[in-house]
Amino acid sequence: MTMPVVYTANATAEGAGRQGKGYTDDERLTVDLSVPKGMGGDDGPGTNPEQLFAIGYAACFHGALKNVVRQAGADAAQSSVHAEVSVIKSDGFGLAVKLVASLPGLDQAQATELVEKAHQVCPYSKATRGNIEVEVSATV
Repeated sequence: MTMPVVYTANATAEGAGRQGKGYTDDERLTVDLSVPKGMGGDDGPGTNPEQLFAIGYAACFHGALKNVVRQAGADAAQSSVHAEVSVIKSDGFGLAVKLVASLPGLDQAQATELVEKAHQVCPYSKATRGNIEVEVSATV
């Protein structure tokens, strides 16, 4: 049985792949793309797929985290999530992700537990599980 679709994002990339441009069909996001020096590029003014993935994963994970924190009756008003997405060499190229959730006001044990719970329910975490290395941690 196919699951019901709640939302679909549509985006297009044009040009020379990592040195082109990307945009969403609703025109809410349009970006120039550049290749970082570390990947042999000119480090131009545009963004890159890894930065876009990092923002998307951080935002998605933060939403999941706020949900599990609320369910636990805790306060995440000052919370944030930092995502680090690295391109690694592994049978060609791959990705590795580090997510650090900041949960001021909570004790370390509770923050760590809530981050682990968020990692189980976040759609990006589910999509990457078993495919790439994802490390999650919490700071208070």
